[in-house]
Amino acid sequence: MKNKLILYVFFLVFLLIETSCDKSNCKNTNVIFDKYSPETEVYKKELVEELSKIDKSKLTYWLDAYQEKNGLKYIQVSIQGDTLCAKIILVIKNSKKGIEEIIKNKGVGYVGAELKNLEFLTYLDYIKTEFIFKKISRIVD
Repeated sequence: MKNKLILYVFFLVFLLIETSCDKSNCKNTNVIFDKYSPETEVYKKELVEELSKIDKSKLTYWLDAYQEKNGLKYIQVSIQGDTLCAKIILVIKNSKKGIEEIIKNKGVGYVGAELKNLEFLTYLDYIKTEFIFKKISRIVD
């Protein structure tokens, strides 16, 4: 009886961990996101359009990568929602609120972590589209 109880508790804990700490597989239905990479203007403009149509409070964000290039710091993040499955590249400029440890460790140990309440700004002009990191409330690893 005791062994069955331990097995049951183990199964329950495993199931809880699986459903709460791991990002689910999302299926992209947008041809633009399949055809172009997140660095391209076509992809970024399509992402701006898609983000304008949905409730951002229902999105989840997952760290894919940290990168430093040309003196700038970036994070690549997976965005998931009911109708959205995409990647976004956020440049880190003035604010590092909530991601100080990610920057310090250059992303090592944080890939796959959920970024809770991610906020970012969108900069659009005639030449480029840029997503600028603002803050997160916490990291769920």
